[in-house]
Amino acid sequence: MLPKERIRAILAGEEVDRPAVTPIFMAWAAHFVGHSYRDYYLDADVLVKAQMAVTEAFGLDQISAISDPWREASTYGMEFDYPEQGVGKPRAYRLRDPADTESLADVDILAGARVQDRIRAVELLAERMGATHSVLGWVEGPMAEYADLRGVENTLMDLIDKPDHFGRACEILVENAIRFARVQIEAGADMIGMGDAAASLIGPDLYSRYVLPWEQKQIQGIHEAGGTVKLHICGNVTSLLSYLPQTGADVIDLDWMVPLDKARQTVGPDVVLAGNFDPTAILLQGTPEEVAQAARECLDMAGPRLILQPGCEVPQNTPEANIRAFCPCRGTLLGDILNVSGQ
Repeated sequence: MLPKERIRAILAGEEVDRPAVTPIFMAWAAHFVGHSYRDYYLDADVLVKAQMAVTEAFGLDQISAISDPWREASTYGMEFDYPEQGVGKPRAYRLRDPADTESLADVDILAGARVQDRIRAVELLAERMGATHSVLGWVEGPMAEYADLRGVENTLMDLIDKPDHFGRACEILVENAIRFARVQIEAGADMIGMGDAAASLIGPDLYSRYVLPWEQKQIQGIHEAGGTVKLHICGNVTSLLSYLPQTGADVIDLDWMVPLDKARQTVGPDVVLAGNFDPTAILLQGTPEEVAQAARECLDMAGPRLILQPGCEVPQNTPEANIRAFCPCRGTLLGDILNVSGQ
């Protein structure tokens, strides 16, 4: 079974030869090919080199253009300092006053250098591995992008004090995110990741009233452009579980804090989940045997409609043996547990 066929079968609720694996590789992948994390997120050629290397080395089912949260924000006019081994640091927020929101409408989101760099990365990934592998593009979710431009603390206050301001900004941000996603789909991405990590910081009332409708609109727009959607919200979203299927996402990533058995019970048997063993306590600090066992427990709790991965990004210093331990192909620890007969 080809990797992209495996992903499609899981989305369709069909049988697969083995679980699909799609860990989030960024800094680890960069160092795997001798580059800094800064090289990785600022240079499409380095990103593609790194992603191809880990995809081939570990038998992954999806190759990804995920990198950092600042692609769109840089096009909206924010400036950053980019440390060699860390994510960019904003010099100032773009939305320092509610009146700044209207100026966002003047931005051509596709004109930004960092947006164009991601589009180029998707083109290269699709050209080189799209025949066999799912290709994942990426956009920021509505609350995450607003928080990128406004700051997390101000965003949380705005949801309480200025929800109309948040909503007006999201009208612009969501339409631009759909445009960005559409071009990545045209470049060869079959799935778009949508990162909305800031949504894990609010409760179900604020989420359902102010964030969910915009996530629904953005996901619907990506579907209309021809892509499937993976919703990635880092953090503990246990209180939001009943709402997440309503987003329309084809895959829902869950971080390690969310009990998979509770998640499956809440969302039902037909929702595709991705996750979610602890990337630090298990993957980084555990033994290969502990990693394989944790991965097996995830599969047991979530059932066949699970795409296996750590709850979030593979930490930079994770031992290679621990990564190989949860790749369920023949000859690996998890593969042996599952009696996988082939690649």
